[in-house]
Order: sequence, then structure tokens, then C-alpha cells
Amino acid sequence: MGKADVPQGTLDLMVLKALALGPLHGYGIVQRLDQITRGTFQINPGTVFPALRRLDTAGFVTGEWGMTETNRRARFYTITRSGRRHLEGQMKEWKRRALAVRRVLRAERI
Repeated sequence: MGKADVPQGTLDLMVLKALALGPLHGYGIVQRLDQITRGTFQINPGTVFPALRRLDTAGFVTGEWGMTETNRRARFYTITRSGRRHLEGQMKEWKRRALAVRRVLRAERI
């Protein structure tokens, strides 16, 4: 079975969660999400970078230039306090939605 597309509306949430675990550069975020999801989703760096720009513009992340473990220059992102609050709210909402879907999937004929 191949990798699935990232569910619509979840990329920013997943990027923020990855950054809540520690600062990362864009490709590092892709790697971390692949690891966390155990390779379930097709996470393309070409979609992560626009998400980082959106999150930066919203004030949810900040970026700073640094060197990668392979001595390449890269922008490392960190979640902000505002980003953590936003992440908490988004996680609550997704848990509520997931519970509703779980209820539907468990439903039996009445």
C-alpha cells in the first residue's frame, strides 16, 4: 500500500506539532513527520515550505539561519508562544472531529 496524501487542512497542524518537539529546518520537518506517521503520508517539501511561510506570516513560527548537520545553510524554525496556543486549539478541534468519525465508524444498525 502506498503513501496517502496529507488530509486537507492538517499540514499546518502537523508542522506546528513537529516544531513543538524542537526547532527544525524544512527538510527536517519532512523527515520528522515521516518518522512520526511511520511513513503513512506523502509529505512533500514543496508543500511544507509554503506552510512555513503561512505560519511565519501568522506569527506561529519564527525562522533563523543556521547550519545543518551536513554543513548546509538552512532556515531553522521554532514554534512561538502564539503558535503553541494555536496548536493546542487545533489539536482539541481535531480530537473532537476524530471522535465524531470514530462514532460513525462504530455505529451499528438500529
